[in-house]
Amino acid sequence: MAERLIVVGADAGGMAAASQARRRRGRDDLEIVAFDRGRFTSYSACGIPYWISGLVDERDDLVARDPATFRDEYHVDVRLRHEVTAIDLDRREVVARDLAGGGEVRERFDTLVYATGATPVHPEWARTEAAGVFGVQTLDDGDALRDWLERDPAPRRAVVVGGGYIGVEMAEALIVRGLSVTLVEQADQPMSTVDPDMAGLVAEAMRGLGIDVRTGVTVTGLETHDGRVTGVCTDAGEFPADVVVLGLGVRPNTALGEAAGLPVGPSGGIRVDRRMRVVGVDGVWAAGDCVETLHRVSGQPVTIPLGTHANKQGRVAGINIGGGYATFPGVIGTAVTKVCDLEVGRTGLRESDATAAGFQFVSVVAESTNRAGYYPGARTMSVKLIAEKPGGRLLGAQIVGWSEAAKRIDTLAVALWNGMTVDAMTGLDLGYAPPYAPVWDPVLIAARKAVDALEE
Repeated sequence: MAERLIVVGADAGGMAAASQARRRRGRDDLEIVAFDRGRFTSYSACGIPYWISGLVDERDDLVARDPATFRDEYHVDVRLRHEVTAIDLDRREVVARDLAGGGEVRERFDTLVYATGATPVHPEWARTEAAGVFGVQTLDDGDALRDWLERDPAPRRAVVVGGGYIGVEMAEALIVRGLSVTLVEQADQPMSTVDPDMAGLVAEAMRGLGIDVRTGVTVTGLETHDGRVTGVCTDAGEFPADVVVLGLGVRPNTALGEAAGLPVGPSGGIRVDRRMRVVGVDGVWAAGDCVETLHRVSGQPVTIPLGTHANKQGRVAGINIGGGYATFPGVIGTAVTKVCDLEVGRTGLRESDATAAGFQFVSVVAESTNRAGYYPGARTMSVKLIAEKPGGRLLGAQIVGWSEAAKRIDTLAVALWNGMTVDAMTGLDLGYAPPYAPVWDPVLIAARKAVDALEE
């Protein structure tokens, strides 16, 4: 009898694991079954705002590999609209409910990949049956929201609740569609992944784009009429709305695993080792937004929900399941986003993270331009560096600016990954031409400023 691999969750982490395992194990040697409660496999959730805005034409453009590809080319038995409701480690079987046809199925496994992703944060006030309230975590969510936006009459006023990545990207998408948009954030700043001074630049630019940004505001409920949402109630008053988008963040989807006895770490994710094996549980692996991993700078366990990590972790798990050897080296929290033309990038630790981890540090913000000042299209860019005292090792970086700003964070991420000091960074041989950078690239200017701060 062939060994059987069950994958719970048919998106990035789970299907990357399935694909890699299949490449290393023959069809007769390894049977693979993948369950998912949704209607799609291996899609880009990060692309949903750009499909909502109309920048991406078709929903299926976001799907990297469809179920037919997995079945025909990878010989994976993909079962969509099947929600796994229980994992029995003693009997080595999963129980799944058929959401489309009804009934329940039980399938045995020898090896299991737990890749359930993340689940959205939904406070009590958001648990409503009223029409016009949407999350945007899955492609099914995006389908529902786009259908609502294309109703007749089309919605005119939108309220986005939450100022993280999804919130600001959805605010952009709705502005592009021509709606009047209010973004409500309970914290004193949008984009809590960057420091307050950099977030202030983001908020200022968002307001300049016509988004009504309300920070320090707590949502208390939703106003409805005839079963439809009509407004968002807050401690600062009511904001009228024809559509409400929830961007309140996510947490690791571990409930199913916890019920089965899988260990959960201090960050809230499933505990795995560097090979993506679930700690202390034979034959069970995990990958993606549901797992805890190591932050390479702070040394602390973290959960950072990004498709880049999920794909890499799934690949590592699949290689190991297939008989190879691979490890996942950890993360440094690199991420980029944009709000219309404004670009935001970050990597490593914020000031608050560095303080919590016990570092002594300096932080500097350098103002520069994305191109030579005389070249058409030159615009401002703010680069923030956080460097350890006294040695000057880079701990974190943030960038807010316009064209050519965000991807410069990759230069800083490589420096951070390799433990470079800001002094060593001043000698980096970076590309120069007037259309792309001034003689002193903004990264180099920031590094020089950090060196000066360390010498004070």
